[in-house]
Amino acid sequence: MQHEIIMPALGMSQDTGTLLAWHKSEGDAVSSGDILFEVETDKTTMEVEAPADGFVVGISAEAGAEVPVGQVIAFISDKAEAPAASAEQASSDST
Repeated sequence: MQHEIIMPALGMSQDTGTLLAWHKSEGDAVSSGDILFEVETDKTTMEVEAPADGFVVGISAEAGAEVPVGQVIAFISDKAEAPAASAEQASSDST
């Protein structure tokens, strides 16, 4: 099973966030609660935690990128070598 990692909204009027740094790389094992990345808006900086145990796959946003809120930027999968669903596939699956 795969879990989507999305750019979170840190404020009510926020449209984008800047991905400051990844703390995990593709293929890394993670546990629920591990810090995945840091995101910054004009008002705050926040660490984002893994929502589930597994492996980071399919990172699609690099550190320094400005990313729209709600955009899928990675996945956590049960298997390290699992192919990540594309962002288009993830958005169509959720509608």
